[in-house]
Amino acid sequence: MSDKHIITSRPGFIRARNHGEKAISKAVIIQAVRGDGTDWRYGLTATKKIGNAVIRNRVRRRLRVIARQVLAPIAMSGVDYVLIGRATTATSSFSALVTEAEKSLRYLHRKLNDAEKQG
Repeated sequence: MSDKHIITSRPGFIRARNHGEKAISKAVIIQAVRGDGTDWRYGLTATKKIGNAVIRNRVRRRLRVIARQVLAPIAMSGVDYVLIGRATTATSSFSALVTEAEKSLRYLHRKLNDAEKQG
């Protein structure tokens, strides 16, 4: 996965929050919105609410692996994804995290396809 798949600026995150679909699970929140380009992109967020720098870094590392292993194979073209860490992201088992991410992505893809069919 190259750097071209990363959302680097704040407007990309804001657009996903304001105009996208959201899937909430116990360990991760994923937002998805149709983008302008043909490539899919992703961004990671871990706020100070979830813990100190060590915990936030652990959460970001785990989310990065989720993006590589789970999101990359099934990502839809032209969609921006934002993965938001929660306090349980750092402590839950990795297999549970993968399962929740897969389930959330399937849900988001259904929502995006339904929205596309309606509008």
